Amino acid sequence: MLLIYTHKITSRFRYITKHLFTAILGIEVVYTTKVEDFIKHSGPKITYTKQPLQNEFFVRSNDLLFEQGINDLQIHVSDWEGTPCFFTAGDRSNLPFDIFAASFYLLSRYEEYLPHVKDIHGRFPPKDSIAFQNDFLHIPVVDIWANKLLKLLREKFPDLVRKPKKYRFMPIIDVTTSHCFLHRGLVRGISGLLLDLGSLKLKRVVDRISVLLKVKKDPYDNFFELIELHNQYKAKGLFFFQFAGYSTYDKNVSPSNNKFKYLIKSVADYEVVSLCCSYSSFNDINLLMEEKRNLSNVIHRPINSSRMRFNRVEIPETYRNLVEAGFTHDYTMGYTHESGFRAGSCTPFYFYDILLEVQQPIKIHPFAVHDYSLLRFRTKEEALSEVEALALEVKRVNGTFVTVFSNELLGGEAKLDWKDLYRNIIKKVYV
Repeated sequence: MLLIYTHKITSRFRYITKHLFTAILGIEVVYTTKVEDFIKHSGPKITYTKQPLQNEFFVRSNDLLFEQGINDLQIHVSDWEGTPCFFTAGDRSNLPFDIFAASFYLLSRYEEYLPHVKDIHGRFPPKDSIAFQNDFLHIPVVDIWANKLLKLLREKFPDLVRKPKKYRFMPIIDVTTSHCFLHRGLVRGISGLLLDLGSLKLKRVVDRISVLLKVKKDPYDNFFELIELHNQYKAKGLFFFQFAGYSTYDKNVSPSNNKFKYLIKSVADYEVVSLCCSYSSFNDINLLMEEKRNLSNVIHRPINSSRMRFNRVEIPETYRNLVEAGFTHDYTMGYTHESGFRAGSCTPFYFYDILLEVQQPIKIHPFAVHDYSLLRFRTKEEALSEVEALALEVKRVNGTFVTVFSNELLGGEAKLDWKDLYRNIIKKVYV
């Protein structure tokens, strides 16, 4: 157990210390605002305030955890023994920066509340993030900070008790287009055929006809190959199915198609199935709840986890909507076209709503790799090297390495053999 003294226990302070000490390091923490209780305590203890009380382990506090709402903060990134950090703490502090304020800034996605220009889908651009601009998007800096803090605490308190966690690999399969040719409906099927003919995509025409005549298997129907691959390496995968009506950005098989329902139910017999929320449901809570309910009725199990179409997250509205719809876990925190750690952590964390100053009851599972972020590589070796480097960073801090791939990309035709790349990724990072 670790006792923390601070002059004021705020919801922000309690939230971030629970994540750093309990979630990442496995250390139980208790708090006090009474100096006499702190002095009497004979076990491991630290102070978090403006001035140290005695000669204890002291972290000088920034004002961030004692404020409310959003303010225009001046941030200057410095170096802590090779690791970027910010919110400098001064000479008297045992740490050169306020680890709690800096971690809160990243985990709460504070910068996404600030004015910024969104992309075409309303997303926060990675190039506007402090991590991208200061070249530390590729490392789980919050977890690294926590582990360096642990090392210092153990030097002062060798008997500090903790429950260490283990590295985990979690592969996610996005299913927003379950089939390339099959089950698309008569009108969509004919339209697709005419479009292929008009574009002189003759090979695709042959493939389409071969699949419809059951001479060939639909290229996107690779679900049980993926399940077998996950089982081979004892990796517990999650399949996120889009289960929504047709729209400009939602083009999966109709949710009323019985063969599609049977596919989902079959996959759910082997892996966890959850909802990839449609583009249309982004700002429509009733539609979101309807999609969740309909998918739950198919697999006869509650749906607790979500992913947003195109990784669309608007802070804090998206998470408020997910909470209202009954989701308790979300796997959307990451960037589509940039690998790395959007929130600076590879440990699942609860969402903190800054405008309400409350921890929302939904746990965010950040992903480090999205398949689209690997499209920039020309060779399989280059892409694999990128993923291995990220996985190594996660292994060093015993975090959770989450990847997101789609059955569509894994089954499509490309210069890169995506299925072989995925197989090699799992082989390299599963332990």
